[in-house]
Amino acid sequence: MNIYREITPLEKPDVFIVLDSVCNGFNYPIHNHPEYELNLIAGMSGTRIVGDSTDRYNNYDLVLLGPYLYHKWDGDEHLQAAGQPYRVITIQFAMDLFSGPLFQKERFIKIRKMLRDSSRGIRFQGKTFGEAMQIMIDLTEDKGFTNIIQFLQLLDLLSQSVDTAFLASEGFSPQAPATENNRMQVAYNYILKNFTEPELKIRDVAALVNMSDSAFSHFFKHYAFRNFTQFLVDVRIGHACKLLLNTDETVNQICFKSGFTNLANFNRLFKKYRLCTPLAYRRKYLDKNDFDWTNQVTPWQFLPGKSNTQERIKPAAYSTRLVHL
Repeated sequence: MNIYREITPLEKPDVFIVLDSVCNGFNYPIHNHPEYELNLIAGMSGTRIVGDSTDRYNNYDLVLLGPYLYHKWDGDEHLQAAGQPYRVITIQFAMDLFSGPLFQKERFIKIRKMLRDSSRGIRFQGKTFGEAMQIMIDLTEDKGFTNIIQFLQLLDLLSQSVDTAFLASEGFSPQAPATENNRMQVAYNYILKNFTEPELKIRDVAALVNMSDSAFSHFFKHYAFRNFTQFLVDVRIGHACKLLLNTDETVNQICFKSGFTNLANFNRLFKKYRLCTPLAYRRKYLDKNDFDWTNQVTPWQFLPGKSNTQERIKPAAYSTRLVHL
């Protein structure tokens, strides 16, 4: 499948940019980009695609996306046709924004962890959404350095929220979950490095952390909230989803590249956890990505991932209101 690359308007002098859109539609493809993105939707319901997850959102949505994570929002056509007012505010900032010495200080630990976890997409709800929405609305007006302070306050607010949920699966964006337990961190790292090996067994990981199979099984379930086998299947299915979307390889090839040893078992497990066959899953995303990139609202904003077009070409103007900060 051809995943489109968004050419964002972020420029070198920018700390971040804000795109502010009112009732502007959702005519764009599944895409990614190297920048972090915080996307707010207020007043609309529809479908959200992030990585290998496809979910409904109702009335509002707030999601933080890590670099190169596939994403797309759709709005319900009947609500748009009825003229229901809605607003989309998007903040984008560079991968290396928080790499400097200042941001390695202890006060930024939670923000750095949140940015790391955003490789799977993080949804924010509840009280966090209301507070974050007000800050994001304020950020649509250029008030000088005040915007920078508000931006940091926004990230701090989000990093401390408990009203959160991951969207993409572990295998789609393989990033070991952060934990304060060193043994568990070693286990996570080892599994995510070796899950494509068909012979990976619980005893291999248990031996790595100097525990018996039985003790490690209870230990792992306590931290991962599922047993070792379930976690391994989740990671492998997530990886298979990424290969289905990002390559033209056959289901048979993807089965074995994801650590499964039996095609029938792979198809059975895939259908159990994704409620469709691998081919139907790929077809569903292909249908969602039907997009005429030569006739888009903002020319040159979205480019086919396999296009030879020079990436330095940027739109002269964007169809949404843009604020450089």
